[in-house]
Amino acid sequence: MSEKPEAHTPRFLAWLYSTPAQQPVLGALCGIEREIAASLRPGIDHHVAHTRLEWWRAECDRCAAGHPSHPLTRELLRSLEALAPGAGAGGALAGLTGLVDAAVWDLAGATFERREELAAYCRRWAAAMIEPLGAPGGSELGAALREIELLGDLAREAGAGRLRVPLDELERAGLAPAALAAPPWPPGLTLLLRARHQELRRQLAAAVTACSPQHQQSARGLIVWTALASQASARAERALPYPPAASIASAAAANWRAWRAARAAAAGDFRLR
Repeated sequence: MSEKPEAHTPRFLAWLYSTPAQQPVLGALCGIEREIAASLRPGIDHHVAHTRLEWWRAECDRCAAGHPSHPLTRELLRSLEALAPGAGAGGALAGLTGLVDAAVWDLAGATFERREELAAYCRRWAAAMIEPLGAPGGSELGAALREIELLGDLAREAGAGRLRVPLDELERAGLAPAALAAPPWPPGLTLLLRARHQELRRQLAAAVTACSPQHQQSARGLIVWTALASQASARAERALPYPPAASIASAAAANWRAWRAARAAAAGDFRLR
């Protein structure tokens, strides 16, 4: 049985509605992401965290070269080779170290000085998590997915010293970085976040429009993930100047949205509205 993402998350619903061939790929990727992210747990010794991340960087390189040693990377390579026999999985896994790059950045509590740095961070994550799934425009689609996740957890992450809005944008709006951790957010930050959510949803919609019916059918799990990200972004925007609050109603809406998106993608007729 393949690895499963954490239940009741967009990753789990994306995995649940993926094709049988893609389920083990996404499951292994989520497992690797979870193992790498464990290096950021509160209380873990800094030296131990760096040692773990160095090992995982080497393991991601071994996996891309076709010689993994961890059960999850072995499963990932095996699943990708089964998905596209004879194609070689090395190219699809060339960006797998992006998960380690992002974790190292977060462990250091590094800030993003400019939008370009945040975009590069999100694209590195996308190269690891989304591009192996074979969707067209995976880097840009994945970057938008990742930034929506970051904005959805903005206050808690800021409280941990991880700022998910570029410093130059905060400066232009006359905002102190500390404002990110202290909702309700001031009007300037609310305007900035609203504009960013709207732009990210436009990027998701453009990526879906560029996806052929055949690609929608083969990557329906990713379509589900995209639909859920768009829904989460819209909910976060409505909640401003506060962070979005989890509820039974929002969880039920996500499940319903995932089912509808999967049906539409299976028919090659999903559209973001």
